[in-house]
Amino acid sequence: MASEQLELIREAAVYVKSRTKLVPEVGVILGTGLGDFANALQVDTVIPYADIPHWPSSTVESHAGELHVGMLAGRRVAVMKGRVHYYEGYSMRQVSFPVRVLKALGCGTLIVTNACGGMNPNMPAGTIVVTQDHINLMGDNPLRGDNDEELGVRFPDMSEPYSRALIALAEQVARDEKIPLQRGVFVAVAGPNLETPAEYRFLRGIGADVVGMSLVPENLVAVHGGMRVLAFNVVTDACLPDALHPVDIAAVLAVAARTAPSLQRLLAGVLARLDEAKPQD
Repeated sequence: MASEQLELIREAAVYVKSRTKLVPEVGVILGTGLGDFANALQVDTVIPYADIPHWPSSTVESHAGELHVGMLAGRRVAVMKGRVHYYEGYSMRQVSFPVRVLKALGCGTLIVTNACGGMNPNMPAGTIVVTQDHINLMGDNPLRGDNDEELGVRFPDMSEPYSRALIALAEQVARDEKIPLQRGVFVAVAGPNLETPAEYRFLRGIGADVVGMSLVPENLVAVHGGMRVLAFNVVTDACLPDALHPVDIAAVLAVAARTAPSLQRLLAGVLARLDEAKPQD
């Protein structure tokens, strides 16, 4: 007998399938200020989150709240234009629910984008950082509670949370396209407040380069479900504790918008050459 969680996932997937005959192979999640990427799709259908059973709706103004299904760079993709966050009051299972549905629709690969704060002085605003690893300081985990073996194993291995083959491909595409790209460690915090100077020092001290309020719940569920994950972070503000200034949200969105064309080229290049991303030993 299927668990309640699995039943909810199936209901959502059935609804999405009723709106499109396209079977997506790649899921893409677009973060703060990066939603314009969805405009590059050859769209088959656009579904408001509010129409999908059990799918959480974003309360953040810069997240449109739409699932776009279509073709991009020769790939069948399902693009989430906006996401929900733990700080909005959703449970971790609700935050990561869309990833479960993307997997149920047929997506074996998940590509995530985020706006983030940069704590590494070599990663100023406007830097694109590919996540090589993460630290979870959100205080919760979407895999807590009963485990449904149909969704994944009880204790998923996290020795390769972000696909090394996909990271290598992204770096090759970046070189070919002459797009600056750095590797970094992402630390996830609950939010919604930004960090104090002392907290930035602590986060940098434990090995993090960038900080944000998303990505990790989605990654954990994707890895649990056997998906390969690639994540790009756009540094939208410098978080250097000895030179800290109040964050201007308009400025954050402006940096994301300026960086979006390069990120779009990078994503399209990765999708076009996805078959080159062979597992590494």
